[in-house]
Amino acid sequence: MEIKEMTAEALEERKSAIVAELDTEGADLDALEEEMRAIKAELEERVAAEAKKAEIRASVAAGEGVVIKEAIQEERKMPTFEEVRASKAYAEAYAEGIKTKDFSECRRMLQESDAEARGLMTTNADGGTVSVPVIVYDIVKNAWETDAIASRVKKSYLRGNLKVDFEISSTGATAHNEGASVDEETLVLGTVDLTPVLILKWISITKEAAELRGEAFLRYIYDELVHKIAEKAVDTLIAKIEACGTASTSTCVGVPVVEASSASVGTVASAMAQLSAQAQNPVVIMNRQSWGVFKAAQYANKFNVDPFEGLDVLYNNSIKSFDVASTGDTYMIVGDLGEGALFNFPGGEDGIEVVEDRITLATSGKVKEIASEFIGIGVVGPNAFVKVQK
Repeated sequence: MEIKEMTAEALEERKSAIVAELDTEGADLDALEEEMRAIKAELEERVAAEAKKAEIRASVAAGEGVVIKEAIQEERKMPTFEEVRASKAYAEAYAEGIKTKDFSECRRMLQESDAEARGLMTTNADGGTVSVPVIVYDIVKNAWETDAIASRVKKSYLRGNLKVDFEISSTGATAHNEGASVDEETLVLGTVDLTPVLILKWISITKEAAELRGEAFLRYIYDELVHKIAEKAVDTLIAKIEACGTASTSTCVGVPVVEASSASVGTVASAMAQLSAQAQNPVVIMNRQSWGVFKAAQYANKFNVDPFEGLDVLYNNSIKSFDVASTGDTYMIVGDLGEGALFNFPGGEDGIEVVEDRITLATSGKVKEIASEFIGIGVVGPNAFVKVQK
């Protein structure tokens, strides 16, 4: 190996070896001397080179010359889809979208998130409706969860018309005896068609309130509008229960009737006896005034049992009160909302469109905020409810 190719450690080892070889019999002293001189020269040259480099580095550190640093590219971290929706900037853009009917800024913000990488950017980013801010989603979710009746209703999120099959009648299983034949089941089905209905609600606000921005504006209008939509959905469900016949047909489930012209302690028990075996969590639904009539009867007659059989009593003022109801009118419903009813939200529970109208009420100095949502509402469980009528 050439001296130029040897490391400093290897050169030092060779120097030690040369010294040992000097005492070897027959050693070529001239050649060894020449090699030792060459090794020393090489080591001195390397030391000088390192000293020169150190001098240059010291000069640069003292300010002489220009230090060229490698450009460092800062990695840009894209916000997540949910981070965008939760931001105040997005709430601001969404509020302005309601006022101007232009949601292009919302779409731009969503497109700059990591949503495309996670497959969340569909038509929401490029056209149609856009995802609501988290603050709106929370308001909507709270409205449906705090409504005593709506919160117990089963929910689905399928687009378009939803058809739900239900059993009208069937033959049960049999205990089989060896060698005996078993008949095939006879099954009769019906179908409930949940066609989405458009529920609308509008409120008027002052122009001062309409000038609110971002989260303050969204909270102001959604708090009222969403609760009213939930209430209307519940009232529509109650009307559908009241409209059902007592026996199931091919298009409508059966809702039995119990007649009770007086506030009797056994009324709720009689209704419960008509429920299907699948109605495991029944409640009582009535006008609050009717509750007062039953409690007054309990106290007056010193009933030693609860007239509502320990069931939760939920109030709805779209049901006629006991005192107002005439013969044949429903004043109480007993049943299982989770088993017998269904809300279908084609656009999701938060799929509420809000439009601002600054023209209609302009002369009175007010602004209309109009909310609408498509909801499919249906009674889907045979004998999951019982109507109590006078």
